[in-house]
Amino acid sequence: MGILGGEIGYRMLRAVGGDVGRSVPHAPGPLGDARMVECFGPDIFERLRGLTVVDFGCGGGEQAVVCALRGAAHVIGIDIQDSALERARALAEREGVADRCTFAKRTDARADIVLSKDAFEHFEDPGAIIEIMAGLLGPDGRVLASFGPTWLHPHGGHLFSVFPWSHLLFTEQAQIRWRADFKKDGATRFSEVAGGLNQITIAGFERVVAASPMRIAEMDTVPIRGMAWLKHPAVREFGSSLVRCTLVRR
Repeated sequence: MGILGGEIGYRMLRAVGGDVGRSVPHAPGPLGDARMVECFGPDIFERLRGLTVVDFGCGGGEQAVVCALRGAAHVIGIDIQDSALERARALAEREGVADRCTFAKRTDARADIVLSKDAFEHFEDPGAIIEIMAGLLGPDGRVLASFGPTWLHPHGGHLFSVFPWSHLLFTEQAQIRWRADFKKDGATRFSEVAGGLNQITIAGFERVVAASPMRIAEMDTVPIRGMAWLKHPAVREFGSSLVRCTLVRR
């Protein structure tokens, strides 16, 4: 992957990338419906009403709290970071839904819906995560996942996309070396950076699901704004800003 590497690639990234990836202080996400509607569709709150929902990778709890405010019967936010769980509990208390929100590192509850937003391009082992999600579902449960951009999108490299498709032009080694100028966590691969980056494509996601206990019941790709023709299967990998899908057990 990538053709520009070594000292030349690194210096070019220094010149064009600057300090784009420097850390910024944590700021909680805004409470509101817009992002959830964008990610899961306009009927998302009707789909959650009266149900038990697991927010998989809940972070600071913004999405979980919105689900509770908009009618979910019980929301269980799961995250591996203690600090995120503490922020989530405090937010639920402030918004008056602490009685309907639980935040923990794991749960034995069985959910009607598992929500996953902006995550499948970051999981180190997406197949293993799908198996975990399947284990959280009740008999008729389903996973609602929304993620992207995926790897072949112009900005599929996230931090590493300093200009469109730059993450494909430069070698991984050059990009990691550039990142090490302002991130001191010792990462040596894309998969080791904070949050992870697994280089998944849409076709790759479909293969992962096909090898899992789940199947794709519905899937929609959302093209770059104003370019509806990018939904065509021949070009969806390069022009899909978002992938929405529903997974159910086989």
